[in-house]
Amino acid sequence: MLNAMSIESTAVHPSQPENSTAFKVLGAISVAHMMNDMIQSILLAIYPMLKDDFSLSFAQIGLITLVYQITASLLQPLIGHYTDKHPQPYSLTIGMGSTLLGLLLLSVAPSFPFLLLAAILVGAGSSVFHPESSRIARMASGGKHGLAQSLFQVGGNVGSALGPCLLR
Repeated sequence: MLNAMSIESTAVHPSQPENSTAFKVLGAISVAHMMNDMIQSILLAIYPMLKDDFSLSFAQIGLITLVYQITASLLQPLIGHYTDKHPQPYSLTIGMGSTLLGLLLLSVAPSFPFLLLAAILVGAGSSVFHPESSRIARMASGGKHGLAQSLFQVGGNVGSALGPCLLR
């Protein structure tokens, strides 16, 4: 008897046996996680530049952090709850697109309100990206859920570490 997990595993790689781990898919989703978290970590790393360029107070820097964290952290479980019931495979692209738009807006922001909007877009991108990408990692796990989640997390951790290194 087929269960939902075996059907999803077959959908990921139809030629693989039911309990085989799809390392290519795990590698791809880990790299996507790395890129997503790398882009997000740039926002935090440029706080000193934002403070100087826009003559921001520490309270304003804190507000940027607040709106980023609210959208990146508190919105994520709500999106995860929705996508558990209604999987959204295109949400990976939408999440990365939102993060990219936020980063682009950040690069041309003329004022503090635009910095806040950019931070919201970057945070929302994270909230949209993570639940679906984690689901894909689980589908590709072949029953090795801990290994799959660990490989997925490595990508994000490497990205968070590399992001600030991209700045000159």
